[in-house]
Amino acid sequence: MSSWRSWHRPLVVFSAAMAALAAVSAVGLVVDDRVLVGAPIWAKPFKFSVSFVAYCLTLAWMLTLLTRGQRIGRWAGHAVVLTSLVEMVIITVQVVRGERSHFNTATAFDSALWNAMGMTIVVLWAATLVIAVLLVRTRITDRATALAVRGGLLIALPGAALGFLMTLPSDSQQAAAGFDAADTMGAHSVGVPDGGPSMPLTGWSTTGGDLRAPHFVGMHALQLIPLLLIALVLLAPRFAPLRDAGVRLRLVRVAVGGYAALVALITWQALRGQPLIHPDGVTLAAAGAILAAVAYGVWRALRPPAADRPSRNPAAEQEPVA
Repeated sequence: MSSWRSWHRPLVVFSAAMAALAAVSAVGLVVDDRVLVGAPIWAKPFKFSVSFVAYCLTLAWMLTLLTRGQRIGRWAGHAVVLTSLVEMVIITVQVVRGERSHFNTATAFDSALWNAMGMTIVVLWAATLVIAVLLVRTRITDRATALAVRGGLLIALPGAALGFLMTLPSDSQQAAAGFDAADTMGAHSVGVPDGGPSMPLTGWSTTGGDLRAPHFVGMHALQLIPLLLIALVLLAPRFAPLRDAGVRLRLVRVAVGGYAALVALITWQALRGQPLIHPDGVTLAAAGAILAAVAYGVWRALRPPAADRPSRNPAAEQEPVA
C-alpha cells in the first residue's frame, strides 16, 4: 500500500475534521438531552461524520492507484470534499437551531438548506462515479486488489443512490393535499412515519422498512471489501491456502457477489415496509440461499486446483501377488 503522504490531501484533512466533529457530537450526545424525530439531536452529525471519515479516507487511498487521469481524479476528490463539507455544515447548523436537516420544508430557509443538500448529494455521487470510472480503466497489477477496489465502488454507487429514494414523497405525503404547505417532503421509513420505535445506535425503524439500512450497507462496501482483502493478506502467513493469489482472487469474487446480493435483499426488504430485524419467511429463505451460495463459493475457492489434488491409482494400491 502506498504511503499515506501520497494520499489526496484535502480528503485526508476533511476526514480529520470529521473525526473531530464526531468527538464533539459524542459530547453533545451526553450533555444535550434534546430529541428530534425520535432520536438524540446529535446522533445525525455523529453518524454522518464517522461515515465520512471512512468514506473519504478510502477514496483518498484509492486515488493513489490511478495510473492515468490523475488530474481528473484529483478534482473529483476536491468535489467530494466540498460537497461533503457543505452537507455537514448544514446538518450541524440545523442541530444548533434545533431543526431537522433532511426533508425539512417547514420554512423558506429550511427548504433552501434542504435543496442545497440535495444538490450536494448529486454532485458527490457524480464525483464518486468519476473516480469509479477512472479506477475501472486503470491497470492494477494485483487482480484481487483490482476486484476489491472496483467491486466495492460499483456496489457503493447504487447504495449511495438509494438516498435519492428517500427524497420522494412518502405514501402519507402523497395522500395529503398541498405539497407546497408540507413541513416535510421525503422520509427514511417505508410504511410507517419517521421517528417511531428504532434500533439503538443506528436509529433504523423496528416497525417498518428503513431505506437507511441498505443505503449504509451499500455505501460502505467501499471500505469493507478492500478490508477483507487486507485481512486475507495478513492471514496468509498462518494459513497456507491464502498465500495463493488465485485463492485470494476467488474469495474476493465470492465476497463481491455475496455483498451485492445482501444489499439487494435488504433493499427489497425495506421497500416492502419490513423492519431489518423482523424479516418474514420469504426474506429468511432468500437470506439462507445467499448464505448457502457464499459458503459454497468459499469452499470452492479454497479447494486446490484439480492438478494439485492427490490422485488415486487403484492399480498401485493393490498388494503385490507373491
